[in-house]
Amino acid sequence: MMSTKKKLPAHSRGTGNIFADLGLPNAEEHQLKAALVVQLKRLMEERESTQTDAAKLVEMKQPDLSKLLRGHFKLVSVEKLMRMLTAFDQDVEITVKPHRKRGEAGRITFIPA
Repeated sequence: MMSTKKKLPAHSRGTGNIFADLGLPNAEEHQLKAALVVQLKRLMEERESTQTDAAKLVEMKQPDLSKLLRGHFKLVSVEKLMRMLTAFDQDVEITVKPHRKRGEAGRITFIPA
């Protein structure tokens, strides 16, 4: 009887952060920005908000918002993204606590409500 399983090419398990897996600098910041932008996009869809309306609400030019929604994260800081979410009536909470493993650097994690 022949096996129908296909052999996968050589690969490694990802870290959960595509930016780190690609070796990009500031990977945690990029991951956080991506998560915040996803939340922003979700809120826009829930409210059926156009990019023009959303841009006015978050005090940004529509072309810049369009670029941000397409992954151009360098346009804004994490702080600006948090302010944009508060403009959509969201609370943003920041928690600082000791890292579980001593001797290792802490990490930045996004936990959606």
